[in-house]
Amino acid sequence: MSIASLHMESDRLDPRRFRNVIGSFATGVAIITTELDGAYHGMTVNSLTSVSLDPCMLLVCPRRGSATGEAIRARGEFAVNILAAHQRDLSHRFVSAGIADRFTDLDVEFSPRGMPLLPGAIAHICCRVAAIHPGGDHEIVLGEVLTCSDADGHPLVFHKGAFGAFRTDA
Repeated sequence: MSIASLHMESDRLDPRRFRNVIGSFATGVAIITTELDGAYHGMTVNSLTSVSLDPCMLLVCPRRGSATGEAIRARGEFAVNILAAHQRDLSHRFVSAGIADRFTDLDVEFSPRGMPLLPGAIAHICCRVAAIHPGGDHEIVLGEVLTCSDADGHPLVFHKGAFGAFRTDA
C-alpha cells in the first residue's frame, strides 16, 4: 500500500478507533507535577518521550487547558515522576477529576527548585520549559532536563486500556 492510498482511506478517522489502535503501543505511566504560588498541580500522562541527549530534553503532552498544563506554562518548570508497578492507585488519583487536592495525605518530597516529587516513583526528572507547541487537544511541552534520578523497581505499564508491570527475563 502506498503512502498516497493511506491518505485517501477515509475523510476523517474516528478518534475512538485511533485510541484503540494506538493502545497497542505499550507505554510507561508517569505523573507530571509542578508548583505555582504555593499550590501543587499534577496529572497522569503516558505521553512522555526523550527528545535529545545534547542537550538532554524530553517532551510531555498535557491536555490543553488543564490546570496542570497552565501551571507548567506559568511556572516554566515541571517534574516527571515515573511510576513503579505498585503505584496504579496513584496513577488513578492524578487522572481523576473528582479529587480536589490530589496531593492530600502524600508524603511529597521536593527538588532543590521546589518541584513536588512523588514518593515511591522509580525515577524523577526535573525540567525547565524550553518550548510549548499546539498539538490538537493537547500541548507539546518540550523540557530541558535539569536533574534526574532513578531507583530500583519495575515500571507501571499501560497497554490496551489495562495496567501491568514489565519484568525482564532472567
